[in-house]
Amino acid sequence: MKIRSDIIKVYKDVHIWIGIVCGLMLFIAFYAGSVTMFEKPLERWATPPSTLAAAPSLERADALVEAVLAEHPQAAARYFISVKPGADQPARVYWQERAGGRRQFKEYGASFGADGSLQVEQTRKAPVVQLVDTLHQLVGLPFPDAIARPVMGAVALAYAVALVSGLIVLLPTLTKDVFALRIGKNIKRMWLDAHNALGLFSLPFHLVIALTSVVFAFHDPFYGAQGAVVYPGGIEWNEAHDDAPTGARVLPAAELLRRVEVQLPGFDVQGFGFQRKDGHVEATVTGLDVRHGTRARLYASTHLDPYSGQVDPHDLPGHMDGWNGAVNAFFMLHFGSFGGNPVRWLYVLMGLAGAALFYTGNLLWVESRRRKRKGPETPAQKLSGWVLGCLTVGVSLGCVAGISASLAATKWLPALVADLKAWHTGIYYAVFVAAIGWAFLRGASRGAVELLWLSAVFTLAIPLSSLAGVWGIGGAWSHAGSWPVDVTALVSVPVLLYIARRTRLRLQQGHTDSIWAQTSPNPV
Repeated sequence: MKIRSDIIKVYKDVHIWIGIVCGLMLFIAFYAGSVTMFEKPLERWATPPSTLAAAPSLERADALVEAVLAEHPQAAARYFISVKPGADQPARVYWQERAGGRRQFKEYGASFGADGSLQVEQTRKAPVVQLVDTLHQLVGLPFPDAIARPVMGAVALAYAVALVSGLIVLLPTLTKDVFALRIGKNIKRMWLDAHNALGLFSLPFHLVIALTSVVFAFHDPFYGAQGAVVYPGGIEWNEAHDDAPTGARVLPAAELLRRVEVQLPGFDVQGFGFQRKDGHVEATVTGLDVRHGTRARLYASTHLDPYSGQVDPHDLPGHMDGWNGAVNAFFMLHFGSFGGNPVRWLYVLMGLAGAALFYTGNLLWVESRRRKRKGPETPAQKLSGWVLGCLTVGVSLGCVAGISASLAATKWLPALVADLKAWHTGIYYAVFVAAIGWAFLRGASRGAVELLWLSAVFTLAIPLSSLAGVWGIGGAWSHAGSWPVDVTALVSVPVLLYIARRTRLRLQQGHTDSIWAQTSPNPV
């Protein structure tokens, strides 16, 4: 296939400049997204122990609901019965109450004490998991959702354009370069080979992530247009189950569970949601069928008649019509919510490879603009290359170190401070900004080595904090079964140290006329 050189140049410029403008934000999105692939184990690991008594049996859940509604009538607006309480959600019954702002809520859980009295506590879910997910969703921007989300959408759209333009640039040399990885003194050639291989072999994954991110960012306008064009008369829901027979009573939770399991074999029920309005109750059932992917990471939900136990399955994967099934498939490909843990690990690796794709793209830009030595003196590098090198190191490793530092603080903060969300956010951004400043102070080469060491230290602190919890040091804690998070962090430490070692060798043995040299003249 022959493509004119001037066309290739245009697409190459588009690819390069989109990468320069958006690459660092995309690095944060992909790295944080890799961490969120195991959101549930991480949430369990990070949630402090509850002060509630052990959850009563499901057969006693209805009595617990009545006790909660008697003392907290506002809970009737929306409450949940958990089928399988766990370390991250120990209450059998929980609900939310408005806490000031339009979207600000406090969540509470309830149980029965040993004497049969009602026990209530504000749930203690660790906000660090939500922090990492927010970094992923908003490409690391510390702005309100209304500002950051459209920016994320624009970045995702530009990212899709960069993927297509990069493929067009690669086409003329595709058969020659696709399997090449030339490791040697030509560092630029090596990084280009790695960049091309990462981009080409993960292209379908990246296209799905880019396009679904655009939908997530602009879903309100999209759904508004869909409502006007596809459903001009409004969406018609099957609400026959909302009409309760005269004198009907809501079925007990245990009976609801039995009836749902008969209707939905293979669907692992997590809980039931209820709303009481004017003496009438509406309900939903939430759970997961691992045979089908979902448009959310960890659950699927649909309508349930609480009086008969009849499920309306049209919202559940495996029961959807063609259009909704296609939309669901699009979403599940973004979240990796199919195939269980093997697919989640694959998405972790693809996410990290994506982060490496953006990192190597910036390195290529810097290396391609390196002023080469033509005499005895080492030339000063361009200011633009020096700045981008420092930003690449500071932003990328600042994100890695910041997330690890905030996670490591999880076991200690609840015993020391009240506003956990503010502290976790503050720790992340303090480390992130400090890392950027350090990279500019020390230069890209030395800063990279030192920030990699720092990232390894903060990552090692994650399992050490769990160990402190086992020994009961300083108010820390450790849940049984939280070892996957600790083991993953332990495995990451030697990887970070290895990268630090290779980076140090590069600055000692690589081109002396580069910003990656150990001693580089000040940029001009």
